[in-house]
Amino acid sequence: MQNFCKLLTLCFFSLAASFVSADAVDDTIAKSCGVCHTSGVAGAPKIGDAEAWKPRLEKGMDELVNSVVNGKGAMPPKGMCADCSADDYKAIIMRMSGQ
Repeated sequence: MQNFCKLLTLCFFSLAASFVSADAVDDTIAKSCGVCHTSGVAGAPKIGDAEAWKPRLEKGMDELVNSVVNGKGAMPPKGMCADCSADDYKAIIMRMSGQ
């Protein structure tokens, strides 16, 4: 049952993330998130590294977005995208994690 709930949650966020333009997501990743997530600097999970993203995704999307908004470790609050919305962050996380 727990795995089903996780799958259902991921499907929901994938659908929600699809409403944010894929080009806008890619552009934001290139301009903001990729600064750290391309190389994995300071422990940032690399873009497309499913194993690195797995334990983070297991915490739930709300927790991940909260981490971005408030900052975590070396990542400043809102990452490098001060004008991103929660939906933007969800779409970016889904794309970077390979979901």
